[in-house]
Amino acid sequence: MSDCLFCKFVSGEISPQTVYEDDDVLAFRDINPQAPCHVLIIPKKHISTLNDLTEQDAELVGKLYLAAAKVAKQEGIDEAGYRTVMNCNEQAGQTVFHIHLHLLGGRCMNWPPG
Repeated sequence: MSDCLFCKFVSGEISPQTVYEDDDVLAFRDINPQAPCHVLIIPKKHISTLNDLTEQDAELVGKLYLAAAKVAKQEGIDEAGYRTVMNCNEQAGQTVFHIHLHLLGGRCMNWPPG
């Protein structure tokens, strides 16, 4: 999608602060971090929201979480703990309509979130 910010990251049109990349996934630092470590993990395939997932996307979504664990270890937050969050649509806080997994850590997380 030509107007999708995250698709521009995937295509190389815009360069994010990348922390991890493989054939299916791109992970980069959030420009408005909500924790000392705040990384967004996206599929390279454009999927607008969680509501747009299909059965064929199940493995890809799993790869987002595997990448999150790798990045958490790389960032040194795996043992202390971290949170992963995926928002769906505006009322949940989704502002870029390309699914993305937030990886947050480096501080104590409160519950409930929001």
